[in-house]
Parts: sequence; C-alpha cells; structure tokens
Amino acid sequence: MVSGTDAPAEVINDRDEAHVISAGDDVVKLLTDAVRTLHPQAVKDLLSLEVCIRCIFRLFGVRECIYNCTLLSPSILYSILGKALDLEGDLVDNSSRANEDPSKQHSTKELEIEPNFCRICLGILQFVYHDDKNMLVRRDSAHDFAVIIAEVVKQGGHQIDNFSLEVSVPPSIIENEQAVRLYMQRKYNSEVWFREKFISECVPAKEFLKLSIATPLETLLGAQCGLSSFRIRLTFGHSEASIKVPDFVEKKECNKRRKTGASDDLGTAGIECSYISANENHVTKRSLNGVQDHDFPDCLKLQLEKVNEPCHLTLLCCRAPIYIGGRYLKYSRNVSQTRWIIDDERMGEASVEEIIGSSILPMCQGDNYKFHAAGREDIDVRMLGSGRPFLVEIQNARHVPSEVVIKETEGKMNMLENKLVKVKNLRMLGNEGWTMMREGEAEKQKQYTALVWISRPLKDDDLQRIASLKEMQILQRTPIRVLHRRSPLERQKVIHWMKIERITESSQYFLLHLCTQAGTYIKEFVHGDFGRTHPSIGSILGCRAEISQLDVTDVKMDCFLG
Repeated sequence: MVSGTDAPAEVINDRDEAHVISAGDDVVKLLTDAVRTLHPQAVKDLLSLEVCIRCIFRLFGVRECIYNCTLLSPSILYSILGKALDLEGDLVDNSSRANEDPSKQHSTKELEIEPNFCRICLGILQFVYHDDKNMLVRRDSAHDFAVIIAEVVKQGGHQIDNFSLEVSVPPSIIENEQAVRLYMQRKYNSEVWFREKFISECVPAKEFLKLSIATPLETLLGAQCGLSSFRIRLTFGHSEASIKVPDFVEKKECNKRRKTGASDDLGTAGIECSYISANENHVTKRSLNGVQDHDFPDCLKLQLEKVNEPCHLTLLCCRAPIYIGGRYLKYSRNVSQTRWIIDDERMGEASVEEIIGSSILPMCQGDNYKFHAAGREDIDVRMLGSGRPFLVEIQNARHVPSEVVIKETEGKMNMLENKLVKVKNLRMLGNEGWTMMREGEAEKQKQYTALVWISRPLKDDDLQRIASLKEMQILQRTPIRVLHRRSPLERQKVIHWMKIERITESSQYFLLHLCTQAGTYIKEFVHGDFGRTHPSIGSILGCRAEISQLDVTDVKMDCFLG
C-alpha cells in the first residue's frame, strides 16, 4: 500500500506474478476480462484523484471483485488493472511525482507497509482503520479483515448458527463519492459507457464492504449470513471533513438526503443497509442530472483534501435478547417478587427474580437479565395453583440452551433445599411469548383464598349472601398503603364470584374464595380501606372485617400452561 502522495500501484514484479497465479487462474481471468471493459483514461483520472482500487472497481460496477477476489491484495489488483488496460507505464509515472522530495521516495517494501487512505472511502475498502485502542490496523484483503472479525466473535464465546452483518459508515463517504462523480461527469457525460455503466452499475461502498466479507465470515464462523438474532456490527467513524464541494451541491443535494432519511438503527436483515446506501444511486443520479458543466469548477483537484487518517472502527458482536418463560409458584410469605432494598436493607429473605434469574443467566451465559411477570403479589402473599406466568429476558446470550438443558435447569431449581420457589413449564420463547403475556395480563382473571376475621360470629345467611353475588362491580380508590408510589385514581373492578368456607372450631374466622378481575386490590376489598373501596366484605356483612393471610390460587391465562 502506498502513501497519500505516492502512486496507487507499482509495476507488476515476479513476486506479484507468483501471487496472481497462486490466487487462481480462473479468478484472475474473470477479473481481467471484467477490467478490460473499463475506460482506461477514466481509470487514470480516478487514480490521479487517489481513489483506491476497490472504489474504482465498485464505481464501474465490477462485481467480480466483490464475490471472487476476497483473497487478493491491492498490489495484485493493481497489477491486473495495469496489465488489462495497458496502464503499467502510467502507474510507474505516478509513483514518482515531479514535485515530490527525492528524500521521501519509498522502497517497494515501504510502500507495502505504509497505508494511504482513499479520498472516497477513507480507507474502509482498503481495510485500514484505527481499532478501539487507537492502534493502526491494516489488512490486504477482505478475507484477512474477516479473520479479525471472526476472532472477536470466537473470543466472545458466542455460539451461533447464523448471523446478520450490519455496517455504518460516515456520511462524508457518500458526499465524497458524489463530488468525484460530478467531476467525472464534467469530462465524460457525453459518452455512452458513463451514462450506462458508471452511473447505473455503481455498488455503494457499504454494500461492497458487506458483500466482500460475508462469504469469508460464513466460512470462518461456520454460520450462514442472513436474518439472525446475532448481530455483527461495524461502525466506522471519521473526524475529518469530507471533500469540499461547491456550496450549491451542499444545499441542493446533501441537505435533501439528510431530510429524507432516518436514523441508522440496528436492523434485522442479514446484510443491513442504512437509508444513505439504499438511496445512494438515486440521489447521485438526481445530482448529476441537475448540475450543468459550468456549475462545477475545473479546480476540483485543488478542492480535494488529503485524507490524513483512516476511520475509527468500533466492532460490536451481540445477540438480541432471548426469552425463557414459564410459571412460578412461591411458597414463602417472606419472599418478594423482585429484589427489594430499602435504605441498603433487604426486605425479605430472597426474591423470585433472583432465585430464577441466578439459575437461567449462567445457563445462557448472558451479560445480564430482566425479570418480567404477569402481575405481582405482595411479599406476604403466596403464589399457588398453576403459578404465575413470567419471562426472563437474557441480554447478549452467548449460548442458546437446548430444550434438554432448559428442563435440566428447571429440575435443579426445583431441587433447591429452601423450597421457596418452584418453576413449571420452563421453555425458550420468541417475541410472541412476550406479546402473549402482555395481552393475557390485561384480560386475565385471578383466584384467591383469603383468611378473614370479622367482628361478630359468622351466620349461615352470610354464606348465602356472599355466594349470591355474581359479577359484582366495585369501585376502588388507590389504597392508602400504595399512595406513595401510585397515582390517586378510581378504578372500577369486577368480582366474578365468591364463596365462604367455614373453619372448624372458629366462629369469626373463615376462608373466602373469590375470582376477580386482574388488578383488584383484595386486601382492601376485604376491610374497605376506610371507605376507599366500596362495596367491601365488611360493608356487605355489616361488620368490621380484616384479612389475616392471602394466597393467589390461580392466574387464568392461556400462556405457559404446559
């Protein structure tokens, strides 16, 4: 690789010839045939603008360079270009410029190790960049660059069968390319090859990069590139300004492109393109058609700024969240649903969230987890019956557990000595599991059993009065006990049915079984909360009523039943 003031290639030598042959005669012949269709003088113009060899190929739509030449170094590509177009002498002339200080001449060996940076792609398609330690990294081929990416994936311990490849590049690359195209139009717009090939067949820089490294990555990782929850994202950033184009180009085109786009978010396609690359050809065609010869100055070369440093590459490998769902039962009246800390003091002896999450997170080898449940019970309320639906969202899981491993983990959780929590029907779920739980939570019914005390002896009429109430509507204001964290609202809820079960040898204690609409405050429904819930068990029986214990006996939702 040469520096910014040197020629983009040297004359083919014996070593390069050997490399060309070893690269495969068929590949070289295919690329040579494609290169022969290029316009020699146009290629020389691009070389004089210090456009890299891969950008030249993609501007002319030479797709053979993308799919078949991932192992070829720039020196080989330049050699093929020089021989096919009979430009070898020109390449030699470019290697020693008239105004260059002879003391700064580089040897062939120096040229290979000192990178220069393309004025369009800023070195991205030369595989030259600064890494996260700000160290300069240079690779000769797409395959060599793919090796670096594959090593990062493997070092992260990710287990993958497929992956999506996403690339973000500086918008200045598009502006730089547009300026070069305008310059080429100034010279070649009247020629057929320019209108039919140079404009219409150009491969955007981002697409060129992704197509170049996708196949080597598939081979190195043993995985297919396509739609996947595992994402490899390459984010290139650059601090220098783009090529200085005339103000009218900035105003007419660049601003329009920014307005019509959207932010470059992570996508789900196997090879994801942002708005700039998707509209790039359209924007450039519109620009070229709308600009007259006199609009663009002859001094474009003087306006091209030398690129003094390559882009900074941030390489991120991560998996979209995976979900493990099921139902849990809670047998203790001293276990909260989620971790509960007040003034650095833990409330309760444990939490459902921590008991379940601490077992599932190691199974998936994720970074962290989030616990989601279909509703919640108070710390002193047991969750019995069929259990409460829950999801554990694992962030950046490196291992996707099999059904067998998940069942083994379920068994281990249920064998814990303290027996505080039990899980049922544990399984891997997609995003549809989250949707099912959220939709079911809004429509679900819940059944309870409450131990109730009243201020007078229980009568047979009380049993009949309570049992006769069906689909009873009640009005609840936000309970006093939760006013500090909930909005002061009035909520209308439905008590679907109730029945009383007597307790032997007790005239004032009984078990109240009831089924209610989701979100009903059961404790307040029993004692009335100083009149904030009406009617209540106390008001219906005409006496004071208090709740001693409460159990959730069923959460009526269709998800995660078995």
